[in-house]
Amino acid sequence: MLSMFRALANTLVARVLLGILAIAFVGWGISGRVTGHVSTEVIQAGSHTVTPDSFKRYFQISLQDAEKQAGQQVSNLDAVQHGFDLQLLQGLSADEAFAELTTRMGVRPAPSLIIGELRKQPEFFNPITGVFDQSAYQQKVAQLEMTTTQFESQIRDEIARDQLATGLAAGLKAPRTLGAIVADFELEARTLTYFTLDQHSVDQPALPTDPQLIDFMKQNSTALMRPEMRTLTVVRFSPKALAATMPVDPAALQKAYDFKKDSLSTPEKRSLVEVPVHDAATAATVAKRIGAGEAPEAVAKSVGAQPITYADAIKSAVADPKVADAAFGLKEGQTSGVIQSDLSGFAVVKVSSVTVGKVPSLDDLRAQLEPQVKLDAAKKKAYDEVQKFDDAHGGGANIVDAAGKAGVAVLTIGPITAQGTDTSNKPVDGLSPKLLKDAFAQQAGGEMDDEDDGNGEYFSMRVDKIAPPALPALADVKGQMIQDYMIQEMLKRLHAKADELTAAIKKGETMEAAAGSVKAQVGHAVDITRQGMAQNKALGGELLQKIFDAKQGEVFNGQTAQVQVMVAHVDSVTPAAPGVAASMVLGQRNQLSEQLFQDMGDLARQAAKDRIKPTFDVNLAREAIGVTPEQLGTASSAAPAGSKKAPAS
Repeated sequence: MLSMFRALANTLVARVLLGILAIAFVGWGISGRVTGHVSTEVIQAGSHTVTPDSFKRYFQISLQDAEKQAGQQVSNLDAVQHGFDLQLLQGLSADEAFAELTTRMGVRPAPSLIIGELRKQPEFFNPITGVFDQSAYQQKVAQLEMTTTQFESQIRDEIARDQLATGLAAGLKAPRTLGAIVADFELEARTLTYFTLDQHSVDQPALPTDPQLIDFMKQNSTALMRPEMRTLTVVRFSPKALAATMPVDPAALQKAYDFKKDSLSTPEKRSLVEVPVHDAATAATVAKRIGAGEAPEAVAKSVGAQPITYADAIKSAVADPKVADAAFGLKEGQTSGVIQSDLSGFAVVKVSSVTVGKVPSLDDLRAQLEPQVKLDAAKKKAYDEVQKFDDAHGGGANIVDAAGKAGVAVLTIGPITAQGTDTSNKPVDGLSPKLLKDAFAQQAGGEMDDEDDGNGEYFSMRVDKIAPPALPALADVKGQMIQDYMIQEMLKRLHAKADELTAAIKKGETMEAAAGSVKAQVGHAVDITRQGMAQNKALGGELLQKIFDAKQGEVFNGQTAQVQVMVAHVDSVTPAAPGVAASMVLGQRNQLSEQLFQDMGDLARQAAKDRIKPTFDVNLAREAIGVTPEQLGTASSAAPAGSKKAPAS
């Protein structure tokens, strides 16, 4: 919608509406940029920052989303060469600037709101006791590569943003005048006479020669450039892989069962009512009356006691241990005698139901325990292999010979990219993030001692070969290059012919005569509107823009498909019918209000950037995602000129 407003920017109403929020920010009197010491943060927006680790996480998530939309994998290097990192840096800078501005405005959530958000995350709580588990909380946050302080700060910013947004949105209604402008813009109707040129409308280009294809590849080198690739010799010490072939030690299995059976047992549960009293005589009376069939609750009320009810409770859930011992010694339906209580003095209980507990047998738990027993044995074996490998490698053997002495297989992996993909851009199995990072930090021929890869996994690795970024060999992509070359040449001819025919029509030649010269059929598009054409992606945004920018009587042309160009004449331009426009204003006011609020949000973020003036460090951001200036080569010019600390525009 913001783009539509820009198209309407010549109207006074639009300019006033879009300026309101920016004026409001000026009125708040928020101070500008905060200067200070040079930091090691990727983004600095006052007190709000984005660390290298955080940027790496944002980049990976954003790139994964982009890959899903594109339907193909994209390496970090390719993404950087196409400016993906700069777009993300600009967006994150706006987010951090808005968070900083919100803080300076005094919008600070109460601690109880932050605690409330944490309580919404069940993984932060002990599944048995239901109590907040600080250790689980720290572990889960660490998996996000964040500290608890950073995590809570992010929650605080999100709550503040939502509170501010809720306040701004309250009662917001798009003015009917704005609705009328939008309706008139969207429903303005045009009638066209047109014809299309395709591959049959011009002479076919000749097939390219190899020198022409090589020049074509150079012209498109950015898109075709293959990233640096490396071939590795890898030795893996993997308990997970070893466990698949490990036998099950019966003694170890029994030991695991004895250790686990209590925690995996289902405890006995009971439903009961406790009647606490202060003296033994009253307790005896209560026990006699309940035993005779009276309801415990009624008896408790008659003696001025408050009954305590437990439903399906385990023994440890009963507050008084002596009451618990007595209750769990009764059968279903039985009433206790007088119990000397540690809490109330005396008590009587009646058990209404008993759910028998169950201790699982070894066979019950075998399927659960055997994999862990095998894995534990595999970890020990892997550790022994690592020790033998270290002794041999430390004694001067290369990693291949050392692996042989340890009885471990040697793998040749590659060529691979820094993102772990092969020459077909498909993921290569068996590559952990640490192995990849270390592999692309080594020189050719460099060998590594065993490295801890987490979860008991280890590896050693040698870089055998480094292939720098380069264009693929013509033979590998010749078929695709011929196709792309022919399409480009065909489009050049189609555009040239369309320009020639457009010029002839402007000089007086009829549409029919021009179409006939290329054996094309004349068509008519009646009363087309921006609203109706908004979903017509086949025409493309550039041609749609031309259609609705052209005035009555104008002739224009534009590409409609991969090898198709349209030549069109605007026969008429008709304003929106008042009745239809009015109906649209009334029917879409809520939607227009929502769109207006979204656009106000965009303006708010831009206003925050103008006030806070955040900066970002392009080199540090690229270092965080493993892209070096050497990998970029000439593509490094994609970074903003000047210092490495660039202002967010």
